[in-house]
Amino acid sequence: MLKPEELRMTQEWDKTFSKSDRVNHKKVTFINRYGITLAADQYTPKRAQGRLPAVAVCGPFGAVKEQCSGLYAQTLAERGFVTVAFDPSFTGESGGNPRYTASPDINTEDFQAAVDFLSVQDNVDPGRIGILGICGWGGLALNTAAIDTRIKATVVSTMYDMSRVAAKGYFDEADSEEARHQAREAYNAARTTIYRSGDYGRVGGCMPLPVPEDAPFFVKDYSEYYKGRAYHARSLNSNEGWNTIGTMSFLNQPILQYTNEIRSAVLIIHGEKAHSCYMGRDAYAHMMEGNSNPENKELMIIAGAVHTDLYDNLEVIPFDKIQNFFRTYLK
Repeated sequence: MLKPEELRMTQEWDKTFSKSDRVNHKKVTFINRYGITLAADQYTPKRAQGRLPAVAVCGPFGAVKEQCSGLYAQTLAERGFVTVAFDPSFTGESGGNPRYTASPDINTEDFQAAVDFLSVQDNVDPGRIGILGICGWGGLALNTAAIDTRIKATVVSTMYDMSRVAAKGYFDEADSEEARHQAREAYNAARTTIYRSGDYGRVGGCMPLPVPEDAPFFVKDYSEYYKGRAYHARSLNSNEGWNTIGTMSFLNQPILQYTNEIRSAVLIIHGEKAHSCYMGRDAYAHMMEGNSNPENKELMIIAGAVHTDLYDNLEVIPFDKIQNFFRTYLK
């Protein structure tokens, strides 16, 4: 058995949302198959008895568990689920070096490691485990659901397909061999420089406030969340961003190849006005192509909602729907 890494985790409440008096909270760790120790917040309904359904939560891409994944996890715990919100490998309070790195494979494994952890908890029914991925972790949640048959239900909120954005740009505007070649040249030139200097550098997080008036709306949307109302010192997006080559592998490794073979239940939620909505719609369409279990798949489009409304706007996030979906399929 791999030995967990010693992590330095704060024990004080440093979330970007208020602490609920309806759940118990504690810090936990678990280890993935690459030997990386992950830090997580576990939320449990107070006065709960017996083995409960459980949900692992992560996202957005470049966020930490003290931001919206923790909000989702705590809210679901209030509604009767054991939950964990975890920091991905190389980020937040989790282990792994070099820091500020992402990987389609390792990050999928992070979700599976969270399922490992939940599966052996005394207060969890191992036959009733789901996952919930937000933003870039929505695509990773679908990738995990396609490989891990222990997962009985998956909810995807305001999703990104990070491999699509990396390979084709926003709105597929850089979808050409030449554009990808230029990206590869830039990444590999950076690798040589990094190897020589030993300094990975950072590529910059969200734009500082106030965002220029001529910036695209989604850029303002992100900055108002990460640099404003949900700033957190450990969040990549709130600060200097990923390391210079930290997300390189997404350029060449599509993550949604076999989602149309997911047999378990899936709910994809997106805001109608979100710049990313096309990714949720297309992911749903691909998942349904020839799927042998179409009856437990659903796409929910929320009228008027923008991307970050589904991060922390409690008047927009459809928690009743999410709760009912998990209750239906985690039984």
